[in-house]
Amino acid sequence: MGNPDLIFALAGAGALLAAVLPRLLNRRPFSLPLACLIGGILLYLLPLDLPRPDPVAHRALVEHATEICVLISLMGAGLAINRRFGPRAWASTWRLLGWTLPLTVAGVAGAACLLLDWPPAAALLLGAVLAPTDPVLASDVQVGEPVDSEKADDEVRFTLTSEAGLNDGLAFPLVFAAIAMASAGGFGWAGEWVLVDLLYRCGAGLLCGLLAGKLLGRLFFRAPVSDLRLAEHRDGFVALAATFLAYGLTELVHGYGFIAVFVTACTIRAAERTHGYNGVLHGFIEQIERLFTAWLILLLGGFVAVGGLTALTWRGAAVGLILLLVIRPLTGWVAQFGGRAGPRERGVTAFFGIRGIGSLFYLAYALGHAEFGVPAEELWAVVAFTVLASLILHGVTATPIMSRLDRLRDRTGDAGAEPAARHL
Repeated sequence: MGNPDLIFALAGAGALLAAVLPRLLNRRPFSLPLACLIGGILLYLLPLDLPRPDPVAHRALVEHATEICVLISLMGAGLAINRRFGPRAWASTWRLLGWTLPLTVAGVAGAACLLLDWPPAAALLLGAVLAPTDPVLASDVQVGEPVDSEKADDEVRFTLTSEAGLNDGLAFPLVFAAIAMASAGGFGWAGEWVLVDLLYRCGAGLLCGLLAGKLLGRLFFRAPVSDLRLAEHRDGFVALAATFLAYGLTELVHGYGFIAVFVTACTIRAAERTHGYNGVLHGFIEQIERLFTAWLILLLGGFVAVGGLTALTWRGAAVGLILLLVIRPLTGWVAQFGGRAGPRERGVTAFFGIRGIGSLFYLAYALGHAEFGVPAEELWAVVAFTVLASLILHGVTATPIMSRLDRLRDRTGDAGAEPAARHL
């Protein structure tokens, strides 16, 4: 288990890094997660009495730790979005969810079958696990804090934020399909999967999120008793209350809690769009997200340092690289044809399909519910390698690419309107 005193000291050091590094690395091609990854690798190479990061032996712990991190990130993403919800305003999001997500799953599953010779259930699981854009590690390419203007979110940041907020929940039906295929075999489970895992659970997540957001928004901003009007007291930790309440209640009725949390956050934001309390809630949740991210990525670095990628073959690495360099960019680009963004913004959105903590959660969850005919160590190695490759590739390129886009956008004199996007 390691030395408890040393663990406390290192946890404090990690928290301090999460506070200091974003300011030191600002405007540099080096992200906080990448710094934590390198720090974790170096830390575990030292002769210290540290607990061994083993996701196979500690699967349940990994599942719940990553689950909490994703939940917090989803709340932060929803609170930050300034654009009003609407079919046309969110058109880019629908394109990525409707086309890019399923095509990515199919592409990764096909690559796993051809290159790795995995059973169909394991290949589908890998596709479902690696398909979602991660809301945790994508902070460098997402919208910032809440502001009054609805046009403040440029198309790239808005699309990546809203996509990450929703596709983490929409990947769950595909994970359940892989679990059902591994458990039952054949396709006799397909009817129940469509009715329950796809339609009911998604619908329950959406409905519970709307109801929770409406009720909490009314409580925060328009409660008849001033002591209950929490926006006047400016307690930021209420964002955690909203996160866990929406998630827990939705899961109790067997809906998708990830969808509910993001929808709850968007609904609270819409209740009083220009109120300063939105910034208080988002600021608190952003700090908690940064803290959890630093700790988890330090452990991921430790996983690499102690030989966690030993089971990785060149074919497994190839599948991860094909996803990051071919499948996601290609499907993301094609899905946006005819949309609001110009060619350059389409390319940036397609490229930044960041994989991260959500993929680790889904894999830990699935391995707790079925056997997939592939050693768990090999599954973890392929997924962890893909997350690491994404973290390095996107962590180094995010700042210079987004800065370049911002400079081009500033020359047009319009930060959010469609003509600027088309000019780009």
